[in-house]
Amino acid sequence: MAASSQQDDALIVVLCTVPDTAQGASLGRMLVERRLAACVNLLGGLTSIYRWQGKIHEDPEALMVIKTRRSAFAALTRALVAAHPYEVPEVVALPTDAVHAPYLAWAFEQTGTPPSDLEGTP
Repeated sequence: MAASSQQDDALIVVLCTVPDTAQGASLGRMLVERRLAACVNLLGGLTSIYRWQGKIHEDPEALMVIKTRRSAFAALTRALVAAHPYEVPEVVALPTDAVHAPYLAWAFEQTGTPPSDLEGTP
């Protein structure tokens, strides 16, 4: 599905850092159970360098890579913020330019009603 064919409800990838993979697994499971995400990948072994409250921090973290619908982003963000241990969690959505049609159909099925128009998807 090209991003322009269903701009209002395209598949997006959401990035969210967490303190560790255990916390990410808990949050990811919650998102999938609530059908706010089709899939959540957890990448451990990250180091994040950032400024917080006037100090530079360098902390170990894990990254959640979340696949969902654009239309679910607001609800997904609310759920993440409510359950996340950070005061200001990272929740960044990235658009997709193209998605393998069978994967797209599966992802939309997992997060709601499948799209009616999958034509034009590479």
